[in-house]
Amino acid sequence: MGSTSSCCVSSSPKLQRNAHSRLESHNPEPELSREETGCNLQHISDRENVDELNMEYNPSDHPRASTIFLSKSQTDVELPSNNVREKRKSLFINHLTHIDESKHGSRRRKHSSCSTIFLDDNTVSQPNLKFTIKCVSLAIYYHIKNRDTDGGMRQDIFDEKLHPLTKSEVPSDYDKHDPEQKQIYRFVRMLFSTAQLTAECAIVTLVYVERLLTYAEIDIGPGNWKRIVLGAILLASKVWDDQAVWNVDYCQILKDITVEDMNELERQFLELLQFNINVPSSVYAKYYFDLRSLSETNNLSFPLEPLSRDKAQRLEAISRLCDDKYKDARRAAKKRTMSVDNLVGVRWVPAILS
Repeated sequence: MGSTSSCCVSSSPKLQRNAHSRLESHNPEPELSREETGCNLQHISDRENVDELNMEYNPSDHPRASTIFLSKSQTDVELPSNNVREKRKSLFINHLTHIDESKHGSRRRKHSSCSTIFLDDNTVSQPNLKFTIKCVSLAIYYHIKNRDTDGGMRQDIFDEKLHPLTKSEVPSDYDKHDPEQKQIYRFVRMLFSTAQLTAECAIVTLVYVERLLTYAEIDIGPGNWKRIVLGAILLASKVWDDQAVWNVDYCQILKDITVEDMNELERQFLELLQFNINVPSSVYAKYYFDLRSLSETNNLSFPLEPLSRDKAQRLEAISRLCDDKYKDARRAAKKRTMSVDNLVGVRWVPAILS
């Protein structure tokens, strides 16, 4: 698996593999370079290295590249750019001011103090399912709303006119009207609630959507967003969850779709991703925190709740467990180091040249 001459390699999204190349007969000559073989295939170790030139074009691969949905959410064609930031800032301030309404009808602002700490039930290791689905749906909405005007390349497998999800007739203007954020949320929530998927799977779904848009150079629009999201959820559930949902199970959720269609959707989705379904933890964390930023600027912050005694004890237990886990590593690191003060008795003696 680790040999640089392995045939199980994947090319860059921008490169096309030579269809006429064939494996030559085995020669005993040792360690031929890629230039000598003429294949110029990319090894898996090369993919793990961060490519500074392609970083901004592959945000789903590199943790330091900006996510596409966050940049698209910061542009609004209806308002000047200067007013957008002021409007979102005012919405966020109003949300903090009127975040809680008591039984008597008076509104007050929640602040953490020495006696009470307000936290939301949403962490990077255990995201809240409803909150995460809302943020992912909003990210997909901004992808559709602020898509490129040229439309990019077209993939028939995602076209709802050619591959409808229902038996009802698809309207002629199916690709002309952008869906609302509520419509996207209802579709994603229906799949996640019926298939019993986790919140982490929703974040991986968004990573696969942006990776598809980057690798295949296509845009998500009114006529293909459902099948793109469906294919991303299908792969994310199989990669992330231990007990993945089978393709035939989605046919029970979407009554009018066939297993053959689901299999073909999965196969072509994988090919367009160049079979790159790996999501590093750093990329996952980047998408999580960018979704939190998106929620704050769009008034979707999760309600704050006071930190209870039981939850505080659980957090303390987790912190103690992590401290014990890395205690041995810190001790080993200390043994490998030595202070300069301990070198008092050591005297440097120059070598005498004969």
